[in-house]
Amino acid sequence: MDIEKNTARHVRELTPYQSARRIGGHGHTFLNANESPKSESYLLNSTSLNRYPDCQPHDLIEKYSDYLGVRKDQVLASRGSDEAIGLIIRTFIENDEGIVTAPPTYGMYEVSAHTNNVKVAHAKRNDDFSLDAKAITDAVNNAPFHVKAVFIDSPANPLGTLFPKDELIKTLKALPETFIVLDEAYIEFSPEGSDLVALVNDYDNLIVTRTLSKAFALAGIRCGFTIANPQVIKTMLKVIDPYPICDPVAQIACQALTPTGIELTRERVVKCNERRARLSEALKNNPLVTEIFPSTGNFVLARFKDGPAVFSNEAQHGVILRSFEDKPGLKNCVRISVGSDEELSECMRILDEMGRADG
Repeated sequence: MDIEKNTARHVRELTPYQSARRIGGHGHTFLNANESPKSESYLLNSTSLNRYPDCQPHDLIEKYSDYLGVRKDQVLASRGSDEAIGLIIRTFIENDEGIVTAPPTYGMYEVSAHTNNVKVAHAKRNDDFSLDAKAITDAVNNAPFHVKAVFIDSPANPLGTLFPKDELIKTLKALPETFIVLDEAYIEFSPEGSDLVALVNDYDNLIVTRTLSKAFALAGIRCGFTIANPQVIKTMLKVIDPYPICDPVAQIACQALTPTGIELTRERVVKCNERRARLSEALKNNPLVTEIFPSTGNFVLARFKDGPAVFSNEAQHGVILRSFEDKPGLKNCVRISVGSDEELSECMRILDEMGRADG
């Protein structure tokens, strides 16, 4: 059999998402995936592993809905928010329709669209990389196909910016027949922007995605959530795989969502944001840095005189960062995850040595 010939055309043409683990890299300090430096310890009960888990584990949905202050029928659990992105596209978008994104942004929106053979149009950001309702509305109205969903990350990855509440409301009102998907993977690091999820009660076209991967330090269990109108959730449940949340994942997630677990997460966020501020200040004092993007996530994006040289030199010393050299407007930009104090000190030591050599 000619496997290439028998592969769907849109898959043959697909460039897969280059996740941090897929790209790889040989090193001992990984500051490329916006992970927490460490996780907590959890207990597991293995006596039920012979049984299939519930599609939507009751305790997990209840705890997460309580955490956000929404109803249980407004919440869906999935394998990270990545699965939620693809599920929204599969559920609501036909092959002759499409989505709008606003690059530079999280690459999985476009990859998920192409994987599901739907089209993509782009909204144009302002010169300062901010995004507003007019840019989004123009992109939707001017697209050469029917746009069914707009994907907005807030805080944005890799930019670190929040999408303003007033601009979100303008967008929801201007596009009542278009799903506005607000990706809040990093929102716990920016408490001032965390009230937008309540808008699902007022706007049927708002879908919010969240995750336990970042602030909850549980990237390894792959647990995310969709929050939306109950009818949206009910429709997505028609499409989701039979057992998306395995039992050990549900057990760990439920422990993380106890009052104690939530308090630990809040403390983790405070410490991370303090380290983020120190990292930004250290970068300001390095002669190789030409721009630092204000961040509300657990990462800092910086522009260097020679971004590829910085990325390469750090990697040669075992510190793996994330280059955005090929993304729109981000030439010479490198993203640094806010790791531990020790990891960030190592990263800055290498960078400062480069700066002294350059000076």
